[in-house]
Amino acid sequence: MKMEELNVSDYLRSHIRTVPDWPAPGVQFRDITPLLQNPRVFRVLIDAFVHRYMDRRPDVVAGLDARGFILGSVVAYELGLGFVPIRKKGKLPFTTVEETYELEYGSATVELHTDAVKPGQRVLLVDDLIATGGTMMAGKRLLEKLGGTVIEGAAIVDLPELGGSERLREGGLDVFTFVRFEGH
Repeated sequence: MKMEELNVSDYLRSHIRTVPDWPAPGVQFRDITPLLQNPRVFRVLIDAFVHRYMDRRPDVVAGLDARGFILGSVVAYELGLGFVPIRKKGKLPFTTVEETYELEYGSATVELHTDAVKPGQRVLLVDDLIATGGTMMAGKRLLEKLGGTVIEGAAIVDLPELGGSERLREGGLDVFTFVRFEGH
């Protein structure tokens, strides 16, 4: 399949592996590692992100632990911007702010260094996939605690049946994804 024959979304979709029944029975896991392993596909992905944000001009890119680090750092580099990691609790060495969010079973907490974003900075928030939206919403709240304005939440994949992108939009976050997969 030649790239010229497909649009970017279809091209990226064709390189996402579906792993049935992982991590639990009935779950269709959308694995982005084939996108990262193929240098041509990875370039198409990063270039598509860069072209989207070239004119929207965020001041900084924030990535969610852990696959958001891979994408966000490269996008930041290509845009000539700094990168801010939003980590799982207990991973950052300096003074942090934290945000706890609910998971299907229990809760999780993410943290951000207190000097990661300056008041008024426009932030692009990046992750690999939007499922329930909990992690991205927690990242948005963290960035806003420091005075940042999240201009958009971006990911490769949206799983619309899980309602995350809808919840994020209802929570005031514009959302962009390249590929939608119905079902989980």
